[in-house]
Amino acid sequence: MVLSSALDNVMSLPLIYPPRVLDGSYMNVVKVSDGIANLTRKQDTFVEAYVANGGKGTAAAKEAGYAEKSAHVEACRLLRNPLIVQEIYKRTTLAIGASLPKAMRTIERLSTDAKSEYVQLEASRDLLDRAGLRAAERIDHRLDGSLSVSIDLG
Repeated sequence: MVLSSALDNVMSLPLIYPPRVLDGSYMNVVKVSDGIANLTRKQDTFVEAYVANGGKGTAAAKEAGYAEKSAHVEACRLLRNPLIVQEIYKRTTLAIGASLPKAMRTIERLSTDAKSEYVQLEASRDLLDRAGLRAAERIDHRLDGSLSVSIDLG
């Protein structure tokens, strides 16, 4: 998969240390996710807003405090940063994981309470599939039926 190979590349990046201001002190930096990425507060807020709003970069940049006129440019720049992309992936995965129990309850409810028998059947199949009890796939073994034999004895 293209995404997984891109993430492998991101995961192998060396740690980048926070930038220093002219007086030698560190800018306001937030340590994020097991020490893998050092993000500024603005970057961290951008990532949080980006995941929360469903991937709207300009809105996330505005919420993070970037100037309104340049928010779309900043969003594009931030989304090219491998550390930002890595953090977005991690937080999105956590958000999806947190919603799994609700999704399973919905499927269970549909398998018993849906008005349509088709919906009940599909929800039940989905539950069985998730439990590892998938039905065997059917394979069509039909042949077209034409056979040609040529024997040269001469």
